Amino acid sequence: MNLQDFEKKLQEYIRDVEKDLSLLFEDKDLYLSETLLDSIKYSLFSGGKRLRPVLSRAVAEMLDGDVASARMAGAAIEMIHTYSLIHDDLPSMDNDNYRRGKLTNHRVYGSAVAILAGDGLLTYAFNVLSRLPLAPEKTLKIIELISVSAGVQGMVGGQVLDLEAENKEIGLEEMKKIHRAKTGALFRAAILSGAYCSEIGREDLLALDRFAEKLGLTFQIVDDILDVVGDEEKLGKETGSDAKENKATYPVLLGLEEAKKEAEKTAREAREELKNFGEKASFLLELMDFIVVRQF
Repeated sequence: MNLQDFEKKLQEYIRDVEKDLSLLFEDKDLYLSETLLDSIKYSLFSGGKRLRPVLSRAVAEMLDGDVASARMAGAAIEMIHTYSLIHDDLPSMDNDNYRRGKLTNHRVYGSAVAILAGDGLLTYAFNVLSRLPLAPEKTLKIIELISVSAGVQGMVGGQVLDLEAENKEIGLEEMKKIHRAKTGALFRAAILSGAYCSEIGREDLLALDRFAEKLGLTFQIVDDILDVVGDEEKLGKETGSDAKENKATYPVLLGLEEAKKEAEKTAREAREELKNFGEKASFLLELMDFIVVRQF
């Protein structure tokens, strides 16, 4: 797949993600509070790379699986991701003022409504997952995967480890442990959800699991680098926040140039895990390149 074909397909996937999310929020009668709905939609439809739902769909397509179910699972994961960003931006967490070029949710609606908007997204995501048009055992497997990935063993637990690491010196392996949970867990959930919407053997599933881990780490390394050298206008948020919070990051631990090398090394390892999928993995291979060179 050449770069032009990849970009065309990526934009097609992103447009479909927007459609899928819009359909899930078109019934205003589901909400007791219009303010709550406005707050949810403010963050959910504020742009973003939509990588998690893109990954879920791309894996299902690669495996000739149930793409419609993978799209629904991906939409639910994107809702969980958005909830995490709303809470992450709160004054008691990262205290960020801007996200994707707009004021953060709590700056517009206040902390109380922002917290409840996040709660609403998280709970509605599992409502969506419960209605996946799959065999019940597959649906339960995906719900278990995503609940673990988003919870105390995954994203939430990783966020606490990240908070506890502020103002401390930690090693590379400890930082990877934090990022596997905080960032990598939802990427893993997206990729394996796509696999669970398909028929897949054990060895291929393990390869995708390893790919997911490497992709998540690569994404986080690049994120850390962009917080140092990124363009605020392209990123849509203030840079330097990691340094202000004394967070453990790859540039702090390794230095900027070594962090860039680590991102390239981890991305190479991720690509290697896809070799058995042949030409069908071409979109995912191009996506890895996109993650490494992205500016936002």
